[in-house]
Amino acid sequence: MIGKARLLTLAAALAAGMVVSGLVSAQERLRVAGNFTLDHSASRAMELFKERVEERSNGGIRVDLFPAMQLGGAVENVDQVRSGTVFAVLASIAYFTRTVPEYEAVSLPFLFDSREQAFKVMEGKVSEIFDAKMADLGFVNLGYGELGFRHVTNNLRPITSVDDFRGMRIRLQPNEVHLQTFRALGANPQSMDVSELYSALQQGVLDGQENPYNIIASRRFNEVQKHFSDSGHFYDFITAVANKRHYDRLSAEHRQIVDEAMQEAMEWQRKTADAEENEWREKLIAAGMEFTPISPDLRAALREATASVVDQLKQRVDPAVIDLVLEETRAAAQ
Repeated sequence: MIGKARLLTLAAALAAGMVVSGLVSAQERLRVAGNFTLDHSASRAMELFKERVEERSNGGIRVDLFPAMQLGGAVENVDQVRSGTVFAVLASIAYFTRTVPEYEAVSLPFLFDSREQAFKVMEGKVSEIFDAKMADLGFVNLGYGELGFRHVTNNLRPITSVDDFRGMRIRLQPNEVHLQTFRALGANPQSMDVSELYSALQQGVLDGQENPYNIIASRRFNEVQKHFSDSGHFYDFITAVANKRHYDRLSAEHRQIVDEAMQEAMEWQRKTADAEENEWREKLIAAGMEFTPISPDLRAALREATASVVDQLKQRVDPAVIDLVLEETRAAAQ
């Protein structure tokens, strides 16, 4: 027979186990996905977010990270957040423009001259419009990061004139403004997820693509592309987006922890992306790509050739939103 002391010990152990089990079951689990490579500042920002959330929640929240397309490309990640199988995703705003076309207003060609100007606009009055549209679709914006100025690479020729774009089969993100911009330049743009891009370039299905230096280098497009420039035709944002139903179920304390941690992570990512931009460009040159700077005259010609895109966008998006973005852009330049 088991003695009384032994029974008390077993009872205490069982009670302690039930308490631990209850704590484990009560732990909040957040799955966060991204399609950036592990060395990209966005993936490193995900690590910072995880660290801050788990520390500040004292283990009440566990963050499971899935960077580098572990759960599929950006399109799949956005769908996973929409359905709730993933709590949040870090992706380019381009992957939300099909459902929130208002985002295209900050994707206009040659809109911003600096990252500082871009974020003044993105986090100003227009952010309320974007947040409301995203909420209607079941999303919550947690913060914006920098993908950066986008630049053209190709296997045909150096870019020295507008005519050099004529007939170029070039991959773009699923953003209608981006597609219309390159149609205006005489190119043959094609929308494609970045997960398919390397093989399309390698097989010669496409002549070129456009991305920030960090994406060109981290995805090793230098291995399948010869020429690149500093065209800077679009400035692109990363957005951290959560499933609204899951977010709203969090306690007020946990929502605050998540909000503050993501804001800090995105601020870190922006500073890091800025500091590393020239390093990424030099890596491409060192890897053997031919760099051709865009002259001020050519930049002016490109801006003129794509000016009609604003009017085309006003046929799909409330002109008041576009006018607000343009107004805010002018004010942020002062």
